[in-house]
Amino acid sequence: MATAQIAELLTGDKLYQQRARQALPILIRQAQAEKPITYENLASELKMPNPRNLNYVLGSIGQALNNLSDAWGERIPPVQCLVVNKNTGLPGEGIGWFIKDIADYNKLSKRQKRQVIDAELARICSYAKWKKVLKEFGLKPAKQDFSQFNAKASAVVGRGRGESKAHLELKKFVLSNPSAIGLPTTTKKCEAEHILPSGDIIDVFFEYKKEHIGVEVKPENSDVADITRGLYQCIKYQAVLEGRLAAIGKPQNVRTFLVLGGPLPVELVPLKNILGVNVFENMKQVIG
Repeated sequence: MATAQIAELLTGDKLYQQRARQALPILIRQAQAEKPITYENLASELKMPNPRNLNYVLGSIGQALNNLSDAWGERIPPVQCLVVNKNTGLPGEGIGWFIKDIADYNKLSKRQKRQVIDAELARICSYAKWKKVLKEFGLKPAKQDFSQFNAKASAVVGRGRGESKAHLELKKFVLSNPSAIGLPTTTKKCEAEHILPSGDIIDVFFEYKKEHIGVEVKPENSDVADITRGLYQCIKYQAVLEGRLAAIGKPQNVRTFLVLGGPLPVELVPLKNILGVNVFENMKQVIG
């Protein structure tokens, strides 16, 4: 297939084709960051009201990459594998059509699917020609310069501000209502101001069965700089919690959440997805 014909596969005027042109650079960004993205988060970044409609978008990308693979004479890994269900951590059943070396992906057990997808993710993240793929389709890389937000977040450190009433209320609410962040109501082992071996203090800490959950909270009046800092704090807490478990020979079953009293600023949505941080928004509305 000629290069011009391949490029035309993503240049149609249909809505799903327009969204595919937006989505491919985002998926390649996630591949370079080595982070999957949930259907809900991708739909949010594309400003799509219904994540279910992503099947046409991702199918269009998959077909275009397959055709480009044929033209180049080499396998381009199915980058759409990075889009996963938030509960299972696996892509939808439609991905089976694009994994050609598996006879019938959809008939595999969940454990077998996980093994197949993990292998695909390794290929996707290590593939060296993603920039060339974007150029082939006439697309530009997704914006990844968050230096202005990082600088503002760094400037917040060391100001010595005390805990606000709004922060205290949000922290107490999360501590008393684990179900608000998707944990079972039977989660009893919890603690505010949980101290880590690094000297950091997590706003709220839960322990459920063999899983450790750290929660950073930012009240409704938090600015972009403070929320940016919260995203990076979640990354730090994740690493320290995992390290603490590893040091005592226990499985590193850890999750970290950022809980916001208000909405996540639109300009921080890509950063959240790159970092792979779980964010709960508008919790002030839940408190009432």
